[in-house]
Amino acid sequence: MDIKRAKGIMESPENISVYLQDVPVWIETIDDVNEQAEVRMLESGEQIEVPVSALVESEENWSE
Repeated sequence: MDIKRAKGIMESPENISVYLQDVPVWIETIDDVNEQAEVRMLESGEQIEVPVSALVESEENWSE
């Protein structure tokens, strides 16, 4: 995923499924300079920083 799309997902009123290595995550913040995203793992609640390029969008929508 690129930074522009990640920001679009964060700003969207829709819940858009995003995955990190097949694990669903919620994008919390994006660091434009370092191209990193802070994400929250939806299953565990753990927050980690990852490269935005490691995130994958699914067309399937879900609701929390």
